[in-house]
Amino acid sequence: MSKTMLEVRELTTKYITRFHEDVYAVDHVSLKIEEGKSLGIAGESGCGKSTLALSLMGYYFPPLHYTSGDIIIDGKNISGMKPDDVRKNVLGTEIAYIPQAAMNALNPTRKIRKFIEDVVLAHEPKRDKKEIYEMAKARFDELGLPVEALDKHAVELSGGMKQRVVIAISTILKPKVLIADEPSSALDVTSQKMVIKMLREMMEKGLIRAMIFITHELPLLYNVTDDIMVMYAGQIVERGTAKQMVFDPIHPYSHGLMHSILVPEEGTRDNKLTAIPGTPPNLKHPPQGCRFADRCKYATPACRVNAQPMVEFEDGRTYRCSLSVEHLREVYKSEE
Repeated sequence: MSKTMLEVRELTTKYITRFHEDVYAVDHVSLKIEEGKSLGIAGESGCGKSTLALSLMGYYFPPLHYTSGDIIIDGKNISGMKPDDVRKNVLGTEIAYIPQAAMNALNPTRKIRKFIEDVVLAHEPKRDKKEIYEMAKARFDELGLPVEALDKHAVELSGGMKQRVVIAISTILKPKVLIADEPSSALDVTSQKMVIKMLREMMEKGLIRAMIFITHELPLLYNVTDDIMVMYAGQIVERGTAKQMVFDPIHPYSHGLMHSILVPEEGTRDNKLTAIPGTPPNLKHPPQGCRFADRCKYATPACRVNAQPMVEFEDGRTYRCSLSVEHLREVYKSEE
């Protein structure tokens, strides 16, 4: 039986605006990732992907606030821990984060080796700097990065190189869980492939034991992750294997999302792109029923009134919709 590396139970976090309004960007989210596995999170901009990533680290900065739920990493519940304890005992070792726009995360006035020294010494203050340098050299060699980059400033590195260096820094202490928030969005195709290859090799070598990969480039998730989870308006609407989610999405939002982009494996001659009408709801005042109902052409009057429960199949696949799988598949087939 595989070991659970990350388990999230009914996690809810919110933003508090300057007008003291609550915006629940992560609303009762639950997920589980086993050791050696990777999970992709997809959805439109503003659906809550990045907020979920920040929330999973258990380290909150206003206006983001923890509300309820559990975050369990390798059996350790980090929910409700004091910020100083999280910073010293969780971040970098239990869980690490590669932020969006990671290429701009490096101070241009400092050499790369100084960033690594700061990360290691924050957790292991008795480490010798020469020892840290050797440790960094070994990690760069493992990741196919030139050792010379340790003595360079960020401005001396290419975009792809900076991205890979940020990944190396984030994983220098071998975190159990790595969260990569759109790590390839600003890169060219060649650099994207290099970053993806690096992340895969880190999983294979055991440098990280589980990974969450966030992006809106759905075909990319198919090639990187084992499972894909789709978010909409702060909630999970569907989760399945990468193959299921790309080639057989069930939830109307997942189906619309998958058909709004080109999937190379399916070809383009007989596949037309379709847009999802409308805009996501205002989470200051979320809808009473299904949050996707106003944009869903299959919605019934009941969908706008009743909250939609998560339905789970025997194989572990889940989706949040009152319409049956059989009905939805028939509708999708008739529209082809």
